[in-house]
Amino acid sequence: MTHNNEKQEYTITVYTENQVGLLNRIAIIFSRRKINVESLNTSPSEVQGIHRFTIVVEESRDVVLKIVRQIEKQVEVLKAYFNTNDEIVWQELALYKVLSEEITEKVKVERLLREFGARAVAIRKDFIVFETTGHREETNKLMKALEPFGLVEFVRSARVAIIKESAGFHEKLKDFEKRQPGEEVIENEYLGKREAVFTM
Repeated sequence: MTHNNEKQEYTITVYTENQVGLLNRIAIIFSRRKINVESLNTSPSEVQGIHRFTIVVEESRDVVLKIVRQIEKQVEVLKAYFNTNDEIVWQELALYKVLSEEITEKVKVERLLREFGARAVAIRKDFIVFETTGHREETNKLMKALEPFGLVEFVRSARVAIIKESAGFHEKLKDFEKRQPGEEVIENEYLGKREAVFTM
């Protein structure tokens, strides 16, 4: 069992009406506490006009709880959640650029790529780019395995994550989509903006 002051990886999910300017304010919240952000992704959500931030940090539960409460105080934020890795389904995309002359005759490389579910997304005369998705440990493992075979570049995307138990908030998001001008304060209270933050 993890104690509240023990560090572990948390994924913070933030639903917001407007992402312009919010990214900077969220970054300040982390930098003031000297917390390193391991990964940050922003994308549309399943509801039109509502965006979703996915932020990965390695911190204690107590610290993450304080951060999430502070994020929720931002005007545009509808709701923020934090979850451990076993409470989410998540993936990261990785690209690997390998020199063609090093790899073309290596049967072992083909076996490696099959093992990691990788596929070629660009084939050029001098290099090939492979792509795979998975957890960080998996994409790192393939990077190490490809190093002896002419790996010249590696890049990994930010995390994308789905909360396993987030069905209830989807209905609240749809209610937000239907709101009328002037109802924002009422709706924010309805969404729990002034309630204690809770985990899924």
